[in-house]
Amino acid sequence: MPEKKVVLTYEGLKKMEDELEELKTVRRKEVAEKIKEARGQGDLSENAEYDAAKEEQGEIESRIAVLEKMLRNAEVIDDEEVSSDIISVGSRVKVYDNDFDEEVLYTIVGSAEADPMENKISNESPVGRGLLGHKIGDEITIETPDGEIMFRVLDISK
Repeated sequence: MPEKKVVLTYEGLKKMEDELEELKTVRRKEVAEKIKEARGQGDLSENAEYDAAKEEQGEIESRIAVLEKMLRNAEVIDDEEVSSDIISVGSRVKVYDNDFDEEVLYTIVGSAEADPMENKISNESPVGRGLLGHKIGDEITIETPDGEIMFRVLDISK
C-alpha cells in the first residue's frame, strides 16, 4: 500500500528538517550523556534518572522516525504554483466570518504543519477542505462538528 503523501510548504519543510537535525545532533547526545551518568550511579533497577533518560531516548528516536517518514513522503508546494485567484494549499485567505462578524486570516497548509494558534489550518480539516477551490467573493457554508459556519472570501494571496 503506498504511503500517504505529506503536503508541506517550503517553510514547513525547513522547520521539519531543522527539528530532525536538532534531534539527531544535539538531543541524542544529551540523552546519551544522561544515560551514561545514570549508569554510573550503580543499580539500574531502582534508578529513576536512568528510567527517565531511557524513556526520553525512546521519545526522541520515535520522533526522528516520524519526521524521516514524513520527509520521505513530502510533497512540497511550490510558492510559484500557488494561485492568488483560487484557494489552494499554500494560500493565505482573508475571510469574513458571518457568525462572529469579523475578518479572519487563514493560511491553508498540509496537516503536518497545521497550527490553529497561528491560524494555519489543514487542508484536511473541515474549514480548510471547505475553503479549497473557492475564489474572492464566494459565499461558503461549511459543515463542522460544531455546526455550520458561513464565510465570504475577501482576499487570496501567496
